[in-house]
This record gives sequence, C-alpha cells and structure tokens, in this order.
Amino acid sequence: MTRDDGYLLDNRQSEAGRRFDAFATLFDPTTFRHIEASGIQPGWRCWEVGAGGPSVVSWLAAKAGPAGQVVATDIDTSRLAHLADRRVDVRVHDVGAEEPPGEDFDLVHARLVLVHVPDREAALRSMVRALRPGGRLLIEDADPALQPLICPDEHGPEQRLANRLRQGFRELLAARGADLSYGRKLPRLLREAGLQEVEADAHFPMTSPACTALEAATVRQIRDRLVTAGLATDEEIDQHLAHVESGRMDLATAPMISAWGRKA
Repeated sequence: MTRDDGYLLDNRQSEAGRRFDAFATLFDPTTFRHIEASGIQPGWRCWEVGAGGPSVVSWLAAKAGPAGQVVATDIDTSRLAHLADRRVDVRVHDVGAEEPPGEDFDLVHARLVLVHVPDREAALRSMVRALRPGGRLLIEDADPALQPLICPDEHGPEQRLANRLRQGFRELLAARGADLSYGRKLPRLLREAGLQEVEADAHFPMTSPACTALEAATVRQIRDRLVTAGLATDEEIDQHLAHVESGRMDLATAPMISAWGRKA
C-alpha cells in the first residue's frame, strides 16, 4: 500500500481485521496453490508485499523453514508485529516509493495491493529488481471492471440496491487512483518487465459466508465516505446491511487475477 491518508480501506479501522479474515478464507487456497507450484522449499527468501494480515506471511515462514526468511512489508504493520522474529522481518515500507527491502529473493508476492498503489509501474519494477536470477514473482490483483456486480443475479430490489452501493464503492476507489481494470493487465506487464514463463488465471468466489462477511465489513468501513459523497443514505446502508446479514443474498467478489513469471 502507499502512504495516503485518504486510503479508503485503512488497516487501522476496526473492520479491517474482518476483511483480512474474509480474504484469507476466500483467496489463501488459490495463493498457496500458486506458491507451491513455484517450487518453494526450505531455505527460500521471500518478500510479502503489502502483507496486511498475517495468514500468508505465517504460511510462507512455515514453508521457508528455519533456514529461510520472510520479509513482510506494508505501510501499516500493526497486524503483523506479533510475527516478527529471526525468520519474519516485519518492516514499514512503501513499495511504490522506496527501494526494495533487500535483494536476491527467491519469491516476491503481492496480493490485492498494486491496484491501490498510485505508482504501480515503479512498484512492479522494484519487485522485479529484488528477485535473484531465476526467482519467481507472483502478483494477484482484483479486476472490478471485469465483473462489477456484488450480486450478479440482480433479480430484485435488494440486489439492485447492493449493486448500486457497489458502484459507489468503485467510484470511491477510482477517485483515489485505483486502477479498476488492473488485474487483466498483469500478464502483459510481467512480460514487459522481462519475466519469462508468464502465466495467469482467475478466481471468482460466489455465494460464500466469507463473501457475506467481506461485504458487511467493507460497507461498514466505507459507510461515512459513501454518505459524504452522496452515493448512499444512512437508511439505504442500514437496509443493505440487513439484507446482507440475512444470509439470503448470493454475493460475489471481483475476480482475482493471479499472474506469475520467472526472472531470467
């Protein structure tokens, strides 16, 4: 993440922990599958960019083992401090503005990070530069423009309200510099960065309790901004949260595009 007091989804907000838990449930299996396919083994040095919550960092540390190391960076490391030891190096760091926190990494990974970074090009260059020859880069990012609906089956007024609020969320993100079509660009960007063996796939969760938890936490986190911007009223937000927490809505996320490649 970047140092921006206007960042829409601040790690320090009370709902952030619920969002991180939901992301872990929804996306950790996909992330872990891709990292396993990269060939991770004991002794690897890994950089987790914009780590946010602890789930991926803890898993990487277990895979790298006592002989390896994980550098976990974010602009707010408050949810990572308890992981800091000789195998996990937790650092406050802005990937879009600062030099990499080391070099010769075997693996560099970022999930749902670069879409929010104003200087995404510099951040990507930094991550590639930090890799050793033969090292692996895995970037996973959302593409809200590819699938913009929280309720793909818009069959009633509750779903129409949900999708209108989701559109408001996307407008707030775009106003803060988020690239809502970034995910689909990743394969090309990795090739242009000089990586080899570039591949990609997409994961698109639907109708999961974690989707419900993520939506409720996100709406609560941005509630004041939606109202201030005139994108929703307090009454509409209360109605939407009641609909979401009823458990009767089929909610989805934006697709998460995973793209990976190897440094020559």
